[in-house]
Amino acid sequence: MSSDPWGRVDETGTVYVRTAEGEQVVGSWQAGSPEEALAYFERKYDGIVVEIGLLERRVKTTDLSAKDATTAIDHLRQQVDEHHAVGDLDALRKRLDALVATVEARREERKVLKAKQTDEAKQAKQALVAEAEELAQSEQWRSAGERLRALVDTWKGLPRLDRKSDDELWHRFSHARSAFSKRRKAHFAALDAQREDARKAKEKLVTEAESLSGSTDWVTTAARYRDLMTEWKAAGRAQREAEDDLWNRFRGAQDVFFAARSEVFAERDAEQGENLKLKEELAAEAEKLVPVKDLKAARAAFRSINERWEAIGHVPRDARPKVEGRMQAVERALLESEESEWRRTNPEARARAAGLTGQLQAAVDKLRGQIDTARAQGNNARADKLAKELEGRQALLDQALKGLEEFGG
Repeated sequence: MSSDPWGRVDETGTVYVRTAEGEQVVGSWQAGSPEEALAYFERKYDGIVVEIGLLERRVKTTDLSAKDATTAIDHLRQQVDEHHAVGDLDALRKRLDALVATVEARREERKVLKAKQTDEAKQAKQALVAEAEELAQSEQWRSAGERLRALVDTWKGLPRLDRKSDDELWHRFSHARSAFSKRRKAHFAALDAQREDARKAKEKLVTEAESLSGSTDWVTTAARYRDLMTEWKAAGRAQREAEDDLWNRFRGAQDVFFAARSEVFAERDAEQGENLKLKEELAAEAEKLVPVKDLKAARAAFRSINERWEAIGHVPRDARPKVEGRMQAVERALLESEESEWRRTNPEARARAAGLTGQLQAAVDKLRGQIDTARAQGNNARADKLAKELEGRQALLDQALKGLEEFGG
């Protein structure tokens, strides 16, 4: 018979293990010596020890589930309870009991942790829902849309709650997103309609602008282009592609008209500049008549100068008062000479005064006729220019008539 502290083999080859409850039969050994039998079952014990040690480390260092850990413990306990090993089986049972306690403690910890995580997830989802419902009323379409998409990604990263709570929160969250999408769609549909209306309105403006590009009615057409620009700004923006194309056409039509006007005005300005030189020469020629020495010769010379003056045409507006003032100064000098002559020879003076007055009256009548003609033709700018010239001539005529009346007739 052979034995050790934890087991023995009797003379029949039966192997026993010692436990707190007494000896338990391990098995029968007939293939060799008793020592070999004990060594064999001790190795089986060592194998169980290794398995328990591995399970203890897994429970301690990994996220092994309580269910899987319990299954593994039950499997090892079954091996210990079946007494197919020689060793301190009671110690193994104690280790397994301690492991069960550890697993249960871990189970409770995980339960508490899961409850905490669930509560945090619920609060997080409630916060997402509240933000989504607030964003649903926003009109910051781009930023709000991007934020809602980010909230969806955040939602997907959160753990699920119980079905009822999760479904209720998701329904509110989804409804908020749908409400925002519906409002955004309606907004852009209305915006598209407005842009289409703007496109149609601007098409009409472009058509008119292009039809006016060849006009030579510079004043009226320029004013109309200003009105068209005001209407363009009031029409709102069309779709980007259409807006750019329409603006290029609109601006192009304007450019054609104003380039042609600039060219004509440049020619006119050059012509008026030449006219100014000629009138300045005539004014200088008229000024040589003063002081008046031979009234009859001076009147004849002034009539000749004045006829040439009338034939020249317009001068630049800013230069007109000065050059016309020079001629009017000569006319006043001639009138003063007439008055002096009247005082010496009444009949002849009256006749001469009447002659000069007649010339001025004819000039005034001519200007009035030209003004009426310009008004009838719709050329208000020319009519206004002639009206200013008429004021000067009328003043001279009034002065001449007053002198004639003072002379007694």
